[in-house]
Amino acid sequence: MNPEATDENAMRPSLPDHRHATRSAPSVSALLVALSMTAGCASLVAPKNLRTSVAELRPGDYALDPDHAYLLFRVEHLGLSKVVGRFDTVDATLDFDPNDLSALRLDGVVQSDSIDLDDEGLENQLKGRDWLDVATYPDARFTTTSVTPGEDGAFTLDGDFTLRDTTLPLSLEARFNGGADNILTGCYTLGFEANGSLSRSAYGIDGLGALVGDEIGIEIHAEFQQAPC
Repeated sequence: MNPEATDENAMRPSLPDHRHATRSAPSVSALLVALSMTAGCASLVAPKNLRTSVAELRPGDYALDPDHAYLLFRVEHLGLSKVVGRFDTVDATLDFDPNDLSALRLDGVVQSDSIDLDDEGLENQLKGRDWLDVATYPDARFTTTSVTPGEDGAFTLDGDFTLRDTTLPLSLEARFNGGADNILTGCYTLGFEANGSLSRSAYGIDGLGALVGDEIGIEIHAEFQQAPC
């Protein structure tokens, strides 16, 4: 046994209890003040005309805000975890009427060489001929074919997805998060999200099948600005 440790432990109970109480009180007060200040700032920044019901959103033509567009993908690795990446350069247009959701049209394009995995070596490998082959096929495209309205503003977005010169049906489960005048840009903006999946081997990308999963999960988070903006 370490005598110094014993002496130190023996000294600890001698601290008066009220010292601990005195320390905690200012922390709670500071936290409450910080929270109240944060709430005040949030009320100043939040759009005053925010609407979350699809029926209250503005119809029209929209363009993707590139500064608020996130196309993520995930694929199983060794059956142990998932590799998650994104494409940094995407563009899309949206034609939207809340009174006729089935007529919605969303078309998008992804720049294939903008793949981002925070690993330059892996990114270069995936840009090569056995994978995305970005030199031959510089982009991938989605074109809406039909929309099926669901419950609580959700809808199924069906379209044709073209990758490596192969076009196959792709279905996305989507919804609008709301719409408002963006006080930072002055543009009326819609929040949008969607998710789906595809088989990479169906597009001729079948390398490392024993190590990397075939199903690619897709996740989209985006803002669309009403045109003109």
